[in-house]
Amino acid sequence: MKKISLIMATLALCGGVAFSQGQIEAHKFGQTELSGTARYMGMGGAFGALGGDISAMHTNPAGLAVYRSSEVVTTLSLTSVKAKTDWLGTKEENSRTRVNFDNIAYVGYFPTSNDVGIVGWNAGFSYNRMKNFHRNYTMSTSGLKTSLSDYMAERAFPYTPGQLSDDYAYDKMNDWLSPLGYGAGYIVYDKEWEEYYSCFGENRSGEWTPYEIKEARLNVTERGAIDQYNIAFGMNISDVVLLGANLAITDISYDYASYYDEFFEGKNNDLLLDNSLSTDGTGYSFNVGAIIRPTDFFRLGVAYNSPTWYKMTDYYYGYAESSLQDNTMNEPEVLNDHTPDNGPYTDYEYRSPDKWLFSAAAIIGRTALISVDYEMANYKGMRMYDRYGNANMYTNEDIQGNFKTAGTLRVGTEIKVTPQFAIRAGASWTSSPVKDPLKNGKVEVRTTGTIPNFTIDKGATNYTVGFGYRFTPNFYTDIACVLSSYKEDAYAFSNMINADGDAYIEAQPASLKTNKTRVALTVGYKF
Repeated sequence: MKKISLIMATLALCGGVAFSQGQIEAHKFGQTELSGTARYMGMGGAFGALGGDISAMHTNPAGLAVYRSSEVVTTLSLTSVKAKTDWLGTKEENSRTRVNFDNIAYVGYFPTSNDVGIVGWNAGFSYNRMKNFHRNYTMSTSGLKTSLSDYMAERAFPYTPGQLSDDYAYDKMNDWLSPLGYGAGYIVYDKEWEEYYSCFGENRSGEWTPYEIKEARLNVTERGAIDQYNIAFGMNISDVVLLGANLAITDISYDYASYYDEFFEGKNNDLLLDNSLSTDGTGYSFNVGAIIRPTDFFRLGVAYNSPTWYKMTDYYYGYAESSLQDNTMNEPEVLNDHTPDNGPYTDYEYRSPDKWLFSAAAIIGRTALISVDYEMANYKGMRMYDRYGNANMYTNEDIQGNFKTAGTLRVGTEIKVTPQFAIRAGASWTSSPVKDPLKNGKVEVRTTGTIPNFTIDKGATNYTVGFGYRFTPNFYTDIACVLSSYKEDAYAFSNMINADGDAYIEAQPASLKTNKTRVALTVGYKF
């Protein structure tokens, strides 16, 4: 066991700042969801070759050049989120409902007097909520084989007890979880064998035997959003070639809280870990795109969405406590520890995935249309840097080794039942960018701060319906309903893998399915 620990420790010490921001955090902040106006969502977001909707600003800005009038729009939505977990046969469910202000935008149309060449150009300004993090989930089980304390004991080597108990451990060490667990009495050091082991066990007939875990439970609360502000321009060349460009400023606000506990055999043997994380970030990106109209009834689109370059700050707080009572004790021994009140915190830089979008659309007279988008997001290209812009080498190697390009297929259709009334439907399917070794638990995951738990993406689907009604030639409203499903594996802590690729610390993840039902209302005015 010690040889395995030595290998892991060597990697840990070489990793520099790798543990302050990891591959899981990079993936989390690189994701967005289906969002925009109700018409855009009602057609599954398949607008890359269609344009004529303000939501196209953040996908293919050439769609702005489709406008033949100026317009203002705004969208509100009601979202219900249900998170279901199944941890070794024990099922839990949490739900939450909230109202969101999703977007507001203006598009200006400026025609020229030309019949060929530049016949018109457009300018647009918009605010759009790209993702909501709001979710609660709970997972519990009575079948856990391995304790968080076992994981901490392996992770603590080769730090000395003096290093783990040092008041400045959070400044000097890359691993912030080990000092917290050591201070709270989860683990002890065996001087003879020069290794750490869990406190939750006893010597039975000359052999160390861990206590049976009667129950483990994890509660997670997530809040926050990714908001984007866009300035876009479009140009119409001879009603055949439409070009567009967009500059975006993106804000990330993310708050996380978790509570994890384990109850062992015996009277008062348990541990708890309470964590919070607050992340703030601001970044910029640009999009460019084109739409080609070879005929009146067919369009092709292509767009490139650059990475978003962020400056980020994470603030952490962790509290740990253990209660231990063996047969020789009248009262349990209770120990606790917490991170410094003024930290730890991390400033860093982050580059999100870049994307390519390829689109086609068919216009069937004035009564119907169908559109298809295929988006490729390069999650392998995500990068983490320290506050000075130096590459976080080991985290970036993890990203390159464990992530790949994810594809999203979007399909949408619209039928005008009358000149005033239209119905819509759409769907989208997004593959997981996680490679199989990480997806199947064959890779150890180093998480941020003192938080050991994380989730692994396994894909997402959206099914949408909607309708629109034009009250006057200028005033209209649209309504959409989006049914979204996200599948993940949720880990209380990471597996640890030996040289043969087998888990010697086995975390036993729960399946996590998040279902969102979202109803959006858009009101618009053309002038």
